Amino acid sequence: MTGKKNPSLIEHVSSLKGVGDKSSALFEKCGIKTVEDLLSYYPRDYDICKQIISISDLHEGETSAVRIMLSGNIAVKHVRNLSILTFKASDETGEMQITYFNMPFMRNNIKPGHYYVFRGLVQRKGRSFVMEQPKMYKTEDYLEIMGSMQPRYPLVKSLSNQLIIKVMKQAINSTPYLEEMLPGYIKRELDLMDYSEAVRKIHFPADMNEYLIARKRIAFNELLQFVLKLRFLKRDEEQSINDYVYDNSTISDSLITRLPYNLTRKQLFIWEEIKADLKGPHIMNRLIQGDVGSGKTILAFLALLFTAENGYQGAIMAPTEVLARQHFEAFNEMSQEYDLPVRPVLLVGSLTTKEKRIAYEKIENGEANCIVGTNALIQEKVNYKKLSLVITDEQHRFGVKQREKLSEKGMNTHILAMSATPIPRTLAIILYGDLHISVLDEMPMGRIPIKNCVVGTQYRPKAYKFICDQVKAGHQAYVICPMIEEGEMDGMENVSDYTEKLRKALPREIRIGTLHGKMKPSEKESIMNDYANGLIDVLVSTTVIEVGINVPNATVMMIENSERFGLAQLHQLRGRVGRGKVQSYCIFINTSGREEAKERLEIMNHSNDGFKIAEEDLKQRGPGDLFGIRQSGEMAFHVADIYQDAALIKEAASLADRLLMEDPDLVMEENAPIKEWLNSNSFDFIAL
Repeated sequence: MTGKKNPSLIEHVSSLKGVGDKSSALFEKCGIKTVEDLLSYYPRDYDICKQIISISDLHEGETSAVRIMLSGNIAVKHVRNLSILTFKASDETGEMQITYFNMPFMRNNIKPGHYYVFRGLVQRKGRSFVMEQPKMYKTEDYLEIMGSMQPRYPLVKSLSNQLIIKVMKQAINSTPYLEEMLPGYIKRELDLMDYSEAVRKIHFPADMNEYLIARKRIAFNELLQFVLKLRFLKRDEEQSINDYVYDNSTISDSLITRLPYNLTRKQLFIWEEIKADLKGPHIMNRLIQGDVGSGKTILAFLALLFTAENGYQGAIMAPTEVLARQHFEAFNEMSQEYDLPVRPVLLVGSLTTKEKRIAYEKIENGEANCIVGTNALIQEKVNYKKLSLVITDEQHRFGVKQREKLSEKGMNTHILAMSATPIPRTLAIILYGDLHISVLDEMPMGRIPIKNCVVGTQYRPKAYKFICDQVKAGHQAYVICPMIEEGEMDGMENVSDYTEKLRKALPREIRIGTLHGKMKPSEKESIMNDYANGLIDVLVSTTVIEVGINVPNATVMMIENSERFGLAQLHQLRGRVGRGKVQSYCIFINTSGREEAKERLEIMNHSNDGFKIAEEDLKQRGPGDLFGIRQSGEMAFHVADIYQDAALIKEAASLADRLLMEDPDLVMEENAPIKEWLNSNSFDFIAL
């Protein structure tokens, strides 16, 4: 253990050879300023040169290597400024087509009668397999690199993977040690790699086994820090006294009997829990964990109404402006319809200066007692008069610091969090460590179950026609692609190209929109708003659509590359439809063609229960799924994944509890590096 940070870690990334002003600016766009930031910029996946296989073993959508020989003439044709070279090649099991664009010189590189290894993305055109722009190797050259793992990093425009690899190798070589925070006996007990070695190996692993060992150590660090911070947070909050007097629930209880529908038994039980918390001796820290459509929002409104009738202010923070506006309109409408003492005000970033000033005044003088908004609620200019309740909708979108900042707008405010993330209870108890959990696992009457189907790529034309028919019937559809642009991950559909593909496949009158995470916040809000208002018929999106919008008119969800997602995330995406009074549908496209992928996806076909699906997800996911779409990407973990690392989460929680039992404030000499590590790391873990 070093006891002090290596000074080379705090040097600016521009101190490394090859990083000039332009490259430095690109690195900063990725959040990389120092050498330490760079070393923590882990690969999103790896280019693994797998074993050579036969043509008969190829699968569409996979990157593969085949050893084949020219079996026909090489043809070159020109279309405008494009030169297209094609030829047939075969092995003893079959024949396939190879195509190169603007590479006419390949004609001289391929000699008849010679075997070469071609490696690339496998596509199917008609009955034939095709590779476009594959890399070509001599057999002996490919055998040398077979099994190697080349890191592929998240990129921004103009920043190449090769530059990151080059700079990363420099950083690793110039940093002889990294501070070790875990005592040796813990590493031996849990079979953990040294931290310094783990950082080196996760960037440049020799093989999959080395990668898994390195990943385990770094994921464990993240999870241990997460759990320890929650334990300290919970300890502080449990000592907070409830200074608010909630003694009247006549109006809120009466509303339940006046609603045009009956609350479920579970909703009524949780409502009693909320009331008991608000009346109790300590401030409330409760999470309502409920599946999509289980009725969390009405419980939030009842809590805000209970707060208003006792003379206090309540605030609800949503992850997007669209969802905040939808809450505001619903709350306003309900307050007027039932003549309730709730006076809502909306506070979001896109309001004009005048609108914000009016909202600030209403909040400060107490005229508004229900404040609905986004993170605009925690801006310095916002002064609350009697804030006593803070609600965060889609809790996993907000960091601990954001939640604390909002609660600090009052004095020891009550906190009610809501989440639709389906997490098995065994994990939820750890991950929601600072909150009391209420599980809303009973669906309201009248919800029409979503109809699901798992199909291969050959079904796409039928799916497009089905989407077209639904739009003609006045409904809307989502199409989900994993990637934003071509080349981010081989074999994955991207929203940029897919939008163009749909424009060609669907009638011109169908309005198609595009949404992804790299858009400016204002642009994203505008697109979601247009979709919510029916100005877009089909929205092609990445998983950014997972939460933050409620469109009852959307009846179709089509998910491309669905085999690359975790089951729990597929369920979250599916939850964007089925919110209205008509039948909704979810189409899972299995692009791999593999039977085992189809069997796994069939779980989605037979269940709409998010908690059962989450439990199944824990059993299903293994090391082979590591390079799919990270499910907990919205959490602030760089490496750890709540589904992939379920066992590791339990180990981290067990160690955290043991450490704090023996040394509650981590002041013992052997635990000092852990305490220093916790205090010095400004990383804002998301409390789900």
